Order: sequence, then structure tokens, then C-alpha cells
Amino acid sequence: MSITFTAPQGFQYVGASLLSTVLVLAGQNFIVSKWRKRSGIKYPQLYAEKAEAAASKDALIFNCAQRAHQNTLENIPIVYVTTLLTGLKYPILAASACAMWSVSRIGYTRGYLTGDPSKRANGLYVLGALGSITLLLSSCYVVGQSILESL
Repeated sequence: MSITFTAPQGFQYVGASLLSTVLVLAGQNFIVSKWRKRSGIKYPQLYAEKAEAAASKDALIFNCAQRAHQNTLENIPIVYVTTLLTGLKYPILAASACAMWSVSRIGYTRGYLTGDPSKRANGLYVLGALGSITLLLSSCYVVGQSILESL
């Protein structure tokens, strides 16, 4: 048995928005590596110890960079699933919300890299929250409608 899938008009934008998340992750990975090297924190140590971060601004910024990257990794499965599900019915909405989330992660990371974690929740943070909520609600709607149509 085979299944044919026809992507809706505009689905290529969903692909582009998902690719933007890969670029964000690659950028964060580069930043973490840079600050790991500058701080002298060796593998497999995930974070600088509290005393190391207190003694070295580079170690503190490494911890902040690592945390920003880790938080993005924690959230990316949700973004992927909700973007794809929403994109099945509303590809432009899905692509726009995912792109908003990606842009917000750049601001989130830049805020964290100041060494003051409270600056991670800057103006772009709201953009990411709006993107996430849009994706969550719209993906629930798409799945719910699909279930109702199949009854």
C-alpha cells in the first residue's frame, strides 16, 4: 500500500523556516565552542563550575552560551512538530511563526551572551513566545479538524 502526499501551495516556505532553525543551532554551536575554548573548560564538562564562573568572565559567558543552546535544543522538537502539522493546512502561517521563533532565538542568545541571564528575555523574546503559541494552537486546530473530517 502506498500513500501519496501532495504538499499544499506554499509548503516550500515551511522548509525554509525549518532550515532557519538549523542555522540558529549551528550559530549557537559555534558560539558555545568559541567560549569553551576561551574559558578553558574541557570536555566532557558540560558547564563551568560555580567557582570557575565566579572567577572568570569567559567561563560565565560560556555557561550562558551553553544554556542558550541547551534551551533551544529543549524546545526544537516542539517547534518542528507544530510547524510541520500547521504547515499541512496553513503553510504560510507555519513558516511565519517558525521564522519568528528563529529570529527570537538570536535575540535570546545575544541577551544571554551579555553574561546577565536576565537579558535573555528581551523584546525579541515576546516574538518567540507569540510564534510558539501560534504554532501550538494552530497545530491543535489542524489535527482536531482532520480528526473531525475523518469521522
